[in-house]
Amino acid sequence: MLIDFFMTLKRAKVPVSMRELMDLIVAMKKGLVFANIDQFYILSRAIMVKDEIHYDKFDVAFGVFFRGLDSLEGIMEALIPDDWIRKAFAESLSDEEKAAIESMGGLEKLIEEFKKRLEEQDERHEGGNKWIGTGGTSPFGNGGFNPEGIRVGGDGNENFRAVKVWEQRDFKDLDDNVEIGTREIKMALRKLRKFARTGAHEELDIDDTIASTARNAGMLDIKMVPERHNSVKVLIFFDVGGSMDPHVKVCEELFSAVRSEFKHLEYFYFHNFIYESMWKDNYRRNNERIATWDILHKYAADYKIIFVGDASMAPYEVANVGGSIEHDNEESGAAWMQRFAEVYDKIIWLNPQTEDTWEYSTSISMVQHLVEDKMFPLTLRGLDEGITYLNRS
Repeated sequence: MLIDFFMTLKRAKVPVSMRELMDLIVAMKKGLVFANIDQFYILSRAIMVKDEIHYDKFDVAFGVFFRGLDSLEGIMEALIPDDWIRKAFAESLSDEEKAAIESMGGLEKLIEEFKKRLEEQDERHEGGNKWIGTGGTSPFGNGGFNPEGIRVGGDGNENFRAVKVWEQRDFKDLDDNVEIGTREIKMALRKLRKFARTGAHEELDIDDTIASTARNAGMLDIKMVPERHNSVKVLIFFDVGGSMDPHVKVCEELFSAVRSEFKHLEYFYFHNFIYESMWKDNYRRNNERIATWDILHKYAADYKIIFVGDASMAPYEVANVGGSIEHDNEESGAAWMQRFAEVYDKIIWLNPQTEDTWEYSTSISMVQHLVEDKMFPLTLRGLDEGITYLNRS
């Protein structure tokens, strides 16, 4: 059973290994959970999933494998060894419960009957006085009213259904293939950090204060140091208009996140591809343009470069002189991208288009080549991979 569950997770693209499977088996043998499907869900997720971005895939796989179960009915034999059942019962029963069990023929008789009912029962059952299930007066199940019974799942006589958190799928937004919001973007961007102490002496240096006070015979000697700031410098360029209109929301969220995360940040806009000029105000784009040469000369080589756009255009807009649909460009967009590559070591392109469509676009393939295949989807996974690349020395 656990092996089948393990294979279901593998098919759902949850990165599990034999190490996690063995840990789960050990946890089950140690009795960390007993006959409770929700507790098994929490335990197995904690052991099998090492990154929260896979929580939703795990929930989907768990729901497929254990569909319709509120407790471990019908799979008890597969999950729980015979000796474990006996040990768990013996340790958990009070004197009154043991006396009640004796009145039914003893523990061996009760376990024997329990297994027999599991074999005979073909489906989940609620209520009644014979089958294993929830409610009712059967001596087996959860939330019932037989004082001489074996509880399967739940915490006492709760008389309500299990929550089935795996079916609620509370972790959909953590999936590494979905578009992301400002919070998730900020969490990913925080990996792009290199701290340095800059500015006025405004932060207490605890270690130096303690050492200096000790040297001063106990007289308090406060030492201050400049605050630590993220010294990473970022240039970000946004494609606007046309085919980018459906992606305005995620681009706005990305823009909001980068402005809050980086002290050294500059941004510019372009349409479809970069040429000899860009702009910072979309309402004044025709009157207040900034020469691309000025950008290349003003911002040093230690800036990290991020382009954001769907890279979806006619191929000649990338490759040809005069290829721009807005003006007569004297040099191709590809030539300008090559200049960026000559100045800056780290360049990535974030694409809001779903990755499975990229291979059908000639222009996307051309842009991927120009940025040396450092194009990433604008998803949690893609942003994380892009930031990881920018972080490399």
